[in-house]
Parts: sequence; C-alpha cells; structure tokens
Amino acid sequence: MKVAIFTDTYAPEINGVALTTERLVKYFKDNDIEYMVLAPNVGEKCEDSNIIRCKSMKFILYPECRLSVPIYPYIVKAMGDFKPDIIHVMTPINIGLCGIKYAKEYNIPLVSHYHTNFGQYLNYYNFKLIEDLSWKYFRWFHGKCDRNYCPSQSSYELLENHGIGNFEVVNNGIDIDVFSPKYRDINFRERNGFDHKLAILYVGRFAAEKDMDVFIDTAKMLNEKYEDKIHFVMVGDGPMKKDIVKSDFKNVTFTGFLQGEELSKVYASSDIFLFPSSTETYGNVILEAMASGLPTVACKKGGIFENVIDGYNGFLCGEKDTEDFYKAVEKLILNEDLRKAFAKNGLRHAKGKSWDRIFDKLMESYEEVIEECEVRERKIIST
Repeated sequence: MKVAIFTDTYAPEINGVALTTERLVKYFKDNDIEYMVLAPNVGEKCEDSNIIRCKSMKFILYPECRLSVPIYPYIVKAMGDFKPDIIHVMTPINIGLCGIKYAKEYNIPLVSHYHTNFGQYLNYYNFKLIEDLSWKYFRWFHGKCDRNYCPSQSSYELLENHGIGNFEVVNNGIDIDVFSPKYRDINFRERNGFDHKLAILYVGRFAAEKDMDVFIDTAKMLNEKYEDKIHFVMVGDGPMKKDIVKSDFKNVTFTGFLQGEELSKVYASSDIFLFPSSTETYGNVILEAMASGLPTVACKKGGIFENVIDGYNGFLCGEKDTEDFYKAVEKLILNEDLRKAFAKNGLRHAKGKSWDRIFDKLMESYEEVIEECEVRERKIIST
C-alpha cells in the first residue's frame, strides 16, 4: 500500500496535528509502508526524500503557524511519480485542498482527519459571525471524502450535530518510552529554583482558544495562598505570553517550545498538570502528562473525556470555572497520597494507548476504503 499525506503543518512545527502526522510517518517506516508527505517548507533542511515541501509563509494573524502556497502542477508531478493507493488529508486548508483536488481528478481513494475545533476557535477571535459559514465549508470538505476520522467520541458527536457524517473515531496514542517518569531530573528542578516546591506544568500554545486566561487567573489565586510552595512551568509560546509576563509571577519558568528528551524531562520533573482548554478534540498533552506520572486537572469538555476519569487519574473542572480549577489544584497540593494515586492510575491508562495499536486500526480502515472504492468503480464500469 502506498499512502500520500497532505498536511499544512508538519515537523519541526510543534502542535497536535504535526506531531500526530510525524508519528504516523514513523509507523509507516517501521512497517515498510510506502509513503509520501506534502507539507509546508519551514526553512529547515529535510533529510527524508519522501517529504515534499511546499512554499509557505508566516500567517499574519498567528505567526506561530504557516500559510502554505502549494504549486499544484508540481504536486501533480510528484503524485504521478509516486502513484498513491490512498490519499489522507490532515488539514482543511491549502495543501489539504490540493489533496482533495488531486484525489478527485485522478480517482484516488480519499480520507481526511478532523483534528481542530475551528468553529469554537472563531468565537475566541470575535469571528462568531462566520461560524455557520465555517461549518458549511466543513460539510463540503468532509463530504468529498470516502471516509473521515476524528480523535474522540465528543468530536464525533459535534460533527454529527452539524450534519457531517461518514466519520470513524481513531484516537491518538502515546509512546511510553518517550514519556515516562524515568526522565525526572532533579538538576532541572534545582536550576530553576523549585527543587523543594510542587511544579505545576502547562504545555501548549499560549493562546485565547486554550483558555489561557483561566490558567492565569487560577495561578493568581493559587499564589495568594501557596506562592512559597508552588512553581509554574510553562512549555510553549504564543500571543498570550505577554499576559502571563504582565501578571508578574515570581515563581514561573518559561522554557519555550521543547521536543524530544528535553520535553520528556520537563514533564517528568513536574508534579501537577494544569490544562484548562475547553476546545480540545482530544488533547495529546493529557496523555503525555499521564505517561510521565502526573495527576491532571483539566476541563470537562471535548476530547478530554477520552482520557481524564474524574477522581481516578485527575480532576475535571467546569468550563472557564476558575474557582473549580483552583479547588482541584489545591486538593492535589495538600494531599500527596492523592497525587500518587492519580499518577499511578494515569500511568496505567496511558499504557493502554500505544500508537501501534491505534495505527493498526487505521491501516485496516485504509484497506476497507480502498476495497470499497474498487467495488464502486467496478459497478460503475459494469453499468
């Protein structure tokens, strides 16, 4: 089987879609599956000849993201040489649209992924007026595909409620060798001045759609009572970093975006994971935290339900309910036994979410789609 991936974000970019796609490519390599990836050029040399880079520029409204400028005839040539059996579109914009165009023009089985709650994001940036238009677009986009995938049951229900069907739930996974308590680093804690404190970790974009205002307000409340006992570790970057800096926390460490063992080290060297985002289709960082041995405090909305079991491996809090988040974190600050119990249960949960198991299921789905398309084609020819 030959698989062509069309995506508007890919490594070394750091976000859920890019990391999931990169992990899928690793699965292809490990299982001798032929692949080609069309992705944005981010200015770094690519050693993998199967990664075809398209021109891109920084997105003016969100500099951390790239806006691709694909040259379609170039894509046609690359695909013509590769001859894919199936096309998998990861994003619903420029390169993804080229994937749909090529699949339809050359009659290639086509699947797509819904990773991001764009409709909800629009509310955070005062674009609510075009939310209905965006859902109309997604109905068109996913309606072109032979099958669509989403990472959680909540995403499935959201899409169904908006009249978008033909979806199958394919969860995201975790590599428990990459994220593990074994990476805990006392030196990292000492260097950043919290070796005798509880480290409260956030990993992700510092952006409105991640409910960063809830994180900031919760941190302020916690500091009023526990500033001498806690330290905030912020992994990532984004437009709201200035708001965190403006809050003038004395007990915060900013690491910037991290990858590889450095990221694993920061996870395992922390003590509590605080993630208030209410817009997650899945929340990869939740699994990363659990695999690293952290109890989790998160929002009881969206894909978070797939992994956080309230009172078992973490606490689920009301959407934008700062008081609720404060009380949940406070319980963990004050109760070491509870932290340990949640950490143990989170590890057990993460171990059942291997990438190989998830991608094995995806490959079975690919085969089904290819076979269904072949049957449909034979019927058309016979008539």
